[in-house]
Amino acid sequence: MSEFEHQARDLLRRFPLIDGHNDLPWALRERAAGDATKVRFAPSAEVAGDPGQGSADPAEVNLAAPVAGLHTDLPRLAAGGVGAQFWSVYVPSSLAGDGAVTAVLEQIDLARRMIAGYPQALEFALTAADVERIFAAGRVASLLGAEGGHAIAGSLGVLRMLYALGVRYLTLTHNANVGWADSATDEPAAGGLTDFGRDVVREMQRIGMLVDLSHVSPDTMRDTLDVAVAPVIFSHSSARAICDAPRNVPDDVLTRLAANGGVCMVTFVPAFVSQACADWMSGLKTEAARRGMDPRNLHELFSLKPEWELAHPVPQATLAQVADHLEHVRKVAGVEHVGLGGDFDGTPDVTVGLPDVSAYPALFAELLARGWTEADCAALAGGNVLRALREAETFAARA
Repeated sequence: MSEFEHQARDLLRRFPLIDGHNDLPWALRERAAGDATKVRFAPSAEVAGDPGQGSADPAEVNLAAPVAGLHTDLPRLAAGGVGAQFWSVYVPSSLAGDGAVTAVLEQIDLARRMIAGYPQALEFALTAADVERIFAAGRVASLLGAEGGHAIAGSLGVLRMLYALGVRYLTLTHNANVGWADSATDEPAAGGLTDFGRDVVREMQRIGMLVDLSHVSPDTMRDTLDVAVAPVIFSHSSARAICDAPRNVPDDVLTRLAANGGVCMVTFVPAFVSQACADWMSGLKTEAARRGMDPRNLHELFSLKPEWELAHPVPQATLAQVADHLEHVRKVAGVEHVGLGGDFDGTPDVTVGLPDVSAYPALFAELLARGWTEADCAALAGGNVLRALREAETFAARA
């Protein structure tokens, strides 16, 4: 182990690493054939010696042991020095209306059962103070983030109830427009936010829920920053100047993010890290559309992937390229406005050097080798998003 990795591990023992986005709850739902209510969490005592499978039933999982086929389990969270995690309660864009509301409630239930199932390692968190207390106790502070504004079905009442159930950010869109906000990967319809979209942003900030701008179009980003008073976040997005993918953040928005006090949590998904990977994914989406598929539908898109790979070998993204994104966000927005959002278990492909949640020390070792100070790394790891969450809470208390 290098001296920089020793320093990185020591740093993550003292300062909480808060990752902005992990899709483990949806990955577990898929293992249960799409039925979140069937997912069961086996305590380690029931499956001693079994590498994380728990039983022959794929709906049962033991996260206290290594789990094949996933990026996340408790041993790897510990090895990665993860101090807090926003668990995504994701709903695909193919669901709408009551179906989307039901699905997000099921995902909240699944995530909360997961957290309650491993009290020695995980604890539910609602506030910045909770995160600090839980980290100090040696557990992973577990927050919830809802991915996709279609999950509120156009209702501010549903939005408020998600907050009451513990959701602390809402990603305004996923891969498709939601009627009141444009997605980065759909044809523009609203031109950013509609009047109701602005009301959603205002209501989120009034109640203390972070506005998440990952997945939204640049015009939606700008419209949100016109409205926002409290800090906003990008829970899992990278820098568009480094990788020209529609999911990434343009420099003019990064500049405005600094004025807002927000945080861009850089992601590790290869198609948002490497231009070669982005171009490869663009080709796959074009081919999917040519065949009459919806390239915004990840299930349809990834079903074509094995065939596409035969004729088009997949390029690789690297840990050093992720570090390049972090340095760019730091340069444009400032070190107070950069964070991490790996998107583990939300992507079939991973970046070389960052295969799962155990790999965060390697990334911090790279940054230390590049001259980042301990204070810089502490801000990146979790200090910045803790500040944003605390400021959102303070604004809501005043409002």
